[in-house]
Amino acid sequence: MIEVERQKPTTRQVNVHVSSEVGTLRRVIVHSPDSGLGKVVPSKAQDWLFEDIVHLDTMRRGEYDIYLKILLYFLDPIKVRGRIREIDAPEGDRAFYKPDNPDYFNSDKVIDPQFLLAYILRDESVRQRLIAAICAVERVSYQLQAALGGMEAFELAKTLISGTMPDKTMIFAPIPNFIFTRDVGITINDHLLLNKPAKMARTREALLAQYIFYNHPMFAHLQDRIIEIPESEHHFLLPDGEKDYKRATLEGGDVMIVSKNHLLIGISERTSPYAVNQVIKILFEKDVVQKVSVLKIPKKRDYMHIDTIFTQVKKNVWVLLGALSRKGQELEERDFMESLQDVKVTDQLKIMQFSKDHGDRPVHFEYLEDLLEDISRNDLGCRERPVFIYSGNNEFPFGAREQWTDSCNLLALKDGVVVGYDRNDRTSDAFREAGFTVVRATELLEQFENGETSPEDVRNTLILLPSAELSRARGGSHCMSMPLLRDDL
Repeated sequence: MIEVERQKPTTRQVNVHVSSEVGTLRRVIVHSPDSGLGKVVPSKAQDWLFEDIVHLDTMRRGEYDIYLKILLYFLDPIKVRGRIREIDAPEGDRAFYKPDNPDYFNSDKVIDPQFLLAYILRDESVRQRLIAAICAVERVSYQLQAALGGMEAFELAKTLISGTMPDKTMIFAPIPNFIFTRDVGITINDHLLLNKPAKMARTREALLAQYIFYNHPMFAHLQDRIIEIPESEHHFLLPDGEKDYKRATLEGGDVMIVSKNHLLIGISERTSPYAVNQVIKILFEKDVVQKVSVLKIPKKRDYMHIDTIFTQVKKNVWVLLGALSRKGQELEERDFMESLQDVKVTDQLKIMQFSKDHGDRPVHFEYLEDLLEDISRNDLGCRERPVFIYSGNNEFPFGAREQWTDSCNLLALKDGVVVGYDRNDRTSDAFREAGFTVVRATELLEQFENGETSPEDVRNTLILLPSAELSRARGGSHCMSMPLLRDDL
């Protein structure tokens, strides 16, 4: 096996701690769209959890690269400041954004799991165990498994993620959802919860994440703080119907740490009640949090995780879908009854809050706004009344349309500064009405480069990413991020 000399990766241990959704972001895991996204075909799109096929080059160069530049400017500006025009020039070094290239920016604050995977694959024991595990899942031949074992680490990492060999031969399905690193794992205070995806199409992602966090020296100090969700005892002996009920599935889009003592977990299309119950038990036993609020949302594709229906913008500001809120009830009293029948799901949202100190006596919230107001006031100490910004400015039919393209799925870079998609026009109007500046990411990067402003100066702002292709993947900036470190509020 030949190893190529490449830029030395960061291996020092890094601080891992997240106690809120909006504390200043300091370290995050993101995955740049890989060639597997360009291999999705219409006949397999739904099996691979995609609604559409994307144009990979546009997604990479015109959209995701801009997201990366924004992240780098806020988290690790030395890696990108002054280089934007150089990289964007026709002859520019696009390889700066490719984690398998020696000129990759190699930040220890904006981290690509492909880079971490390549590093651990240099260890022969890890390499052989991971190859064997993936080949068993993918049911490949012994000869192919042997061929993978002889590959150079960076090429092997690319192949295990994309499913494609260096000669462009596809050997197994891609994992196009790997760009949604939120679903890989969640940092809860100083613990890491490894998730269990509900769909077979994401099994390889979970395996890769497991091996990275248990074997990369960056996380060596974290080993006794990694939480894995147990299956029910002897679950494989249960009848099929009961086995489905007791499946332990949980994805990161259904988990939010809103304060150091309070976690939100959704029961959804992808997260099972059994898994939620197990996580609550473990977190309470380990004294990680004191309170867990459980939100049962409709099992619908458009409400895949709780972060598709609401996210936090600021300590006292939230963006949410009106149809699943008090506003949805208000809309029923208007003249839209016939049109809204297909989207009326208010009565399907159930919210229960469990406290370590109060055992099995949960507190119930009738509306989503009630829970969010309680968090802002009682967990985060806000005196002023919370502000709710609604998808599509809560105008029919734009609320549902823009929620479908992730108007509610925003990543906070710091308190009051969030990243969203440029196509959600009515939601942007709602942000303006709430007193926020709305700016295109490309314009903001130009201002940074010209010295007109800096990330430190940006306040109360919605940053808009170009999103013609990214939005087709059905995940926003919240989905495309796994925060490892935020400042405490």
